[in-house]
Amino acid sequence: MRIVIYSMLLLLLAIQYPLWLGKGGWLKVYEMERQLELQQAKNSLLSLRNAKLTGDVKDLKDGTRAIEERARVEHGMIKDGEFFVQILPPAKPPETSPKQTGPQ
Repeated sequence: MRIVIYSMLLLLLAIQYPLWLGKGGWLKVYEMERQLELQQAKNSLLSLRNAKLTGDVKDLKDGTRAIEERARVEHGMIKDGEFFVQILPPAKPPETSPKQTGPQ
């Protein structure tokens, strides 16, 4: 009778192994779901980036405002008849360090 019980217990463990640790087991499914969530988050960020780049390409193809803006910002270019004015922040007065007193 004992042999039957041990053999049934061994059979039960043999059946449980693929369920938990096998190729399609719960641990693999959990890991795959986690990887899927990470990839979906990455894909959503990339789709937002693609939408922004598509808008930039459309602006550059259709109008001149985007080209002018880039030329002004990136290269400091100005149109004929325009004046470039640069406003600098006020200069800070030099800091004075306290005189050290001590034996000389």
